[in-house]
Amino acid sequence: MNTQDFDSKHFVSNLTSRPGVYRMYGKGVLLYVGKAKNLKNRVSSYFRTSGLTTKTMALVSRIDAIDITVTKSETEALLLEQTLIKQHRPPYNILLRDDKSYPYILLSEHQHPALLFRRGSTKTKGQLFGPFPSGSAVKESLNTMQKVFKVRQCEDSYYSNRSRPCLQYQIKRCSAPCVNLIEDVEYENDVRHAKMFLEGKNHELTNEITQQMTTAAKSMEFERAALLRDQIVQLKHVQEQQNVYGHSGDADVLAALIQPGGLCVHLMMVRQGKVIGSKSYYPKMPIEMTEGELLSTFIAQFYIGNNDLPKTIIISHDLDDSDTLTDALLSSCHKKIELTSSVRGQRARWLDLAKLNAEQGLQARLLDKRNHFSRVVALQKLLGLPEPPKTMECFDISHSSGESTVASCVVFGVDGPDKKRYRTFNIEDVAAGDDYAAMNQALTRRYKRVRDGELEPPDVLLIDGGKGQLTQAENVLKELGLIDIFLLGVAKGTTRKPGLETLYIGSKEEEVVLPPDSAALHLIQHIRDESHRFAIKNHRQRRDKKRRHSVLEGIEGIGPTRRKSLLTAFGGMQELLSASEEDIAKVKGIGVKKAFEIYSFLHKK
Repeated sequence: MNTQDFDSKHFVSNLTSRPGVYRMYGKGVLLYVGKAKNLKNRVSSYFRTSGLTTKTMALVSRIDAIDITVTKSETEALLLEQTLIKQHRPPYNILLRDDKSYPYILLSEHQHPALLFRRGSTKTKGQLFGPFPSGSAVKESLNTMQKVFKVRQCEDSYYSNRSRPCLQYQIKRCSAPCVNLIEDVEYENDVRHAKMFLEGKNHELTNEITQQMTTAAKSMEFERAALLRDQIVQLKHVQEQQNVYGHSGDADVLAALIQPGGLCVHLMMVRQGKVIGSKSYYPKMPIEMTEGELLSTFIAQFYIGNNDLPKTIIISHDLDDSDTLTDALLSSCHKKIELTSSVRGQRARWLDLAKLNAEQGLQARLLDKRNHFSRVVALQKLLGLPEPPKTMECFDISHSSGESTVASCVVFGVDGPDKKRYRTFNIEDVAAGDDYAAMNQALTRRYKRVRDGELEPPDVLLIDGGKGQLTQAENVLKELGLIDIFLLGVAKGTTRKPGLETLYIGSKEEEVVLPPDSAALHLIQHIRDESHRFAIKNHRQRRDKKRRHSVLEGIEGIGPTRRKSLLTAFGGMQELLSASEEDIAKVKGIGVKKAFEIYSFLHKK
């Protein structure tokens, strides 16, 4: 069915005026999910003859079917709407939240508790502190506590296998309870102090440590007094760095900003009167909306279903549906939340700070997008394309003397790197160090899917390499019948210095060297360097994983216990390779028959 076959007047005339949810479809694909207090009024507003924005008109032009679900109340409609959005992720709905769960700090249950980074379930054994707005906020807090309290931050598996202190002890960031270099009573005291710090009891904590320092000095324990003095200094330094406008209060502060070219929602978390971190969200705007509507969408998606809510959410703009949101949060989280935009004193200062962060973040992002687009236009002119390229892909090869060869494919769009579309290819069955064969394999695997219609073809394909690599790309595209993809080779040039690259535009014969200040060259360098970085990163991961793999794992019947016995008996793999069958048979748990199998496997008899 096409858009013209959808009779909107007939459909709207039979709609109910009750609250509910509507789902708009185009060619069988769910385009948009919305809620309404009055379904008839809301749906009919999309089909009026004037007053629609360009983006809304684009949505309406694709509609060929609408489904309706009636609910008992607007609150039920909101809850159902958010369930459907999170389940189907329609392209015309704003999706504000990523798939990651909230980050926390876990104080583990152990003889010597650890402070650990955790995401996901809040049912983990131990005491959780959080949630924090981002992983970087957690890591920053953990880094601070390492310096001040020296509580271990290693996993229990690492802790239980230590026979001597690790580097963290050497740099004075851990007291090494794993090898008993600190008394249990002292370690418990450090853990208690770290817990007080996480609970926001900074004033009580500083007073307690000050008293301990005074007592130690009176007892002539000057070394301990000096350590406590340093701890107080570090704590005061931390307190000075934090944005504290009061000594109490838990709130999430939300500031929304919409400008031509982009929008931003800045979330700032305040716990015990202390800003523990913040994060900016930059969603795309498929349909036009106001700051208030943006905040409503954000609050519904971000908080419904989340049990870790503050008592208050401070917002930068008034909401038309604040009562509905409050009821929905109460229904899903069983917690009464205050939504307010009218604040004074310290709350007003928090809101001003959130607004400033939203403004600064969006401004920097828009400037970066404009700079990227100007580079794309410069590349368009250089290549003689009829319009700016929407998609650019670049391939690179990485290996260590032929070991664990990996090919990378990075994708750039009109807004810059599109990391969700990055791909890597583990190269197999090619001669070690044969970069041409590796490139041929990666390109073939990628562009077979393009030929078969599984992937959209890029406008420009960049190849990091000289004429030889470009030849591989030409051959692959020719064999697959993909002749409309523009080829661009990037060679480092004779001096291999940045800014002096040689470009092969469209063919190996057309060589171009751009001036170092060329905007097109800067874009090409950015894409090439990103491809190089991504290839090296994944090559190292593959190589390290392979090197962690023991040769003995390939022998049937040799499990972890026997592997450990063999390596312990001989001191390492090299010594085991030099051992005779008789020597191997003497190892506990091996025997003559298994020794023969091990020796034969190691020496490929």
